[in-house]
Amino acid sequence: MTIARLRSGHGFLRTRFGVLVLASIAMVSFGMGAARAEQPVQYMQRVANELVTAARQGTSDAFMQVMERHADLPSIGLYSLGSYAKALPSSERTSYYSGMMSFISRYAASQAPQYPVVKAVAIGQTEETRSGVYVDSVVTMRDGTSYEVRWWLIRRGSSFKVGDAEVMGFWAREQLKRLFETYISENGGNPKTLVLALNR
Repeated sequence: MTIARLRSGHGFLRTRFGVLVLASIAMVSFGMGAARAEQPVQYMQRVANELVTAARQGTSDAFMQVMERHADLPSIGLYSLGSYAKALPSSERTSYYSGMMSFISRYAASQAPQYPVVKAVAIGQTEETRSGVYVDSVVTMRDGTSYEVRWWLIRRGSSFKVGDAEVMGFWAREQLKRLFETYISENGGNPKTLVLALNR
């Protein structure tokens, strides 16, 4: 897999991952502090509203701003490196996370016209445990098509961060892992090659 292919979204990125990115872009971002009383479903509705706004704007900057407010980068980023996570020096993580956000925001902006989102509504949540809490939502497209999206939220302090999202049986974090591991394995097995590609 070449750098161009990684960045242009060939292969499965144009199918399942395209929907996953637009429905779960918030999973690669930092969370804003919220009131302690805010419930998971309320937090997720707030995130969903921001996602719809970003989708309507359709720019990489709009998606990046959402990403910089709402999710757990270590959980997502390190998991997505798979077996190569330990090979990435801690000093390279900030650059890796930044590149990962840029990659996904650019791709989301390029795909937004194909997946016009009308609304996203959080409809319920599971009981919170030590591993986090799941929030269910329904995302509706302009053509009337709707998708159920399940979000995995991780408590961080008095609020939450988004750790993963599932659409049509596919978890977004797992799709990133497949993509990133394949790229690394085809480019010498060094995760630094991925970091360089993501930041170009």
